[in-house]
This record gives sequence, structure tokens and C-alpha cells, in this order.
Amino acid sequence: MDGSAADFVAAIDSVGLLRQSRPRRYIRVLRPVSVESGRAYSELRPAGRGLRLDVEIDFDAAPIGRQRLAFDLDPQAFRKELARARTFGFVSDVKKLWQTGFALGSSLENSVALDGEVILNPEGLRFSDEFVRHKALDAIGDLALAGAPIIGVYRAYRPGHTLNAMMLSALFADRKAYEVLEQSPRRVYAIGAIDVARAAAAYAPNVD
Repeated sequence: MDGSAADFVAAIDSVGLLRQSRPRRYIRVLRPVSVESGRAYSELRPAGRGLRLDVEIDFDAAPIGRQRLAFDLDPQAFRKELARARTFGFVSDVKKLWQTGFALGSSLENSVALDGEVILNPEGLRFSDEFVRHKALDAIGDLALAGAPIIGVYRAYRPGHTLNAMMLSALFADRKAYEVLEQSPRRVYAIGAIDVARAAAAYAPNVD
């Protein structure tokens, strides 16, 4: 694969979607919850509908720098603005991972590689701000571990997989911070809290 979600989108498109008859569950944020880790922080806040993401990154490397992306998540935005954004990393970090037996499959075919101030990929970037777009893509995947779509605003500064998982754990640790809704064809109603924290707790990444 190429380090993005594009192949997943193509695979789903190749078989199509099937509408199911069962109601769908959502997790609605009722009050703000936040976490911090060093200079990084994130928060979930209530929102009227759907999931809004506001992601900001800040790297010393000139090709990245400080980038911010805010948008309302929907299938069209995901497909057009995020799905093709590739993961990225620094050559110096990858060499250290290789020495310990990790990231052995990393290459210019499946990631954006930076060596100091230089982007090594011959084709360059797919977006001028591809880095923050991929961080937003990461956040969407990590928040999906909640077990149901989230209704709220996710604001994150310098996020990574660990911070995103911490955010879910903090949300589910406060039973008054969220409720679970069930949407039937005709109405939406609360069904009470369910134990969805297992998904977040089971996800304990050791890299960002």
C-alpha cells in the first residue's frame, strides 16, 4: 500500500455499500474533556451534529512547520481531502527503528521521507499540507476505536496515536461526559451509557 487510506477507499468502492436495517449507535459528547502530554494536548467538546476536527501540528523541520486543518467530517471530505494523505517520517528516526527491528517495510513507496530539510520522494507531496492531513486521517482512525461515530468537536495540537487513545480513555472515564444515541429510521434517542472503553483501553500504541 502507499501509506494512505486510498487503497481502502478503492476496495470499498469495488464492492459497494449495503444499507442495513438495524439502528446505528452514536456517541455524543456532553461536556468538554481534555488531555495533555508534554507540549501536546487534545480535547473533545459538544457539537450540534456530526464530528468536526481541528488538528494542528508543529515541527521544527522547514518542509512541515506549523500547519492546521479544520473541517466537518463527511464521506466527501474524507475521500477528497484526507484519504490520499500519506504517513511521513524522518530518515534519522527510521534508521533507529530499523536497528531495533521495526519499520522494516518503510520505503518511499509507502511514506513521505524527510532527510533534514529535504523531501526525498521524487514525486513530492500530494498536498501542500499533506502532513497535517495525514495527522487528521490518523485521528479519524483512532477515534473510530470508540466503537461508534462520535458527535462532537475534536481539537488537537501536536497529536499522535498515543494522544488520540488517551483522549478516548479520558472520555470514557467520565460517564457524564457522553451519552450513547441510537438512530432508527424515524427518530434518535438515548439508550444510556455502554461499555465502549474497552476498545480504547485495548489500543496501546508505542509510537506516534
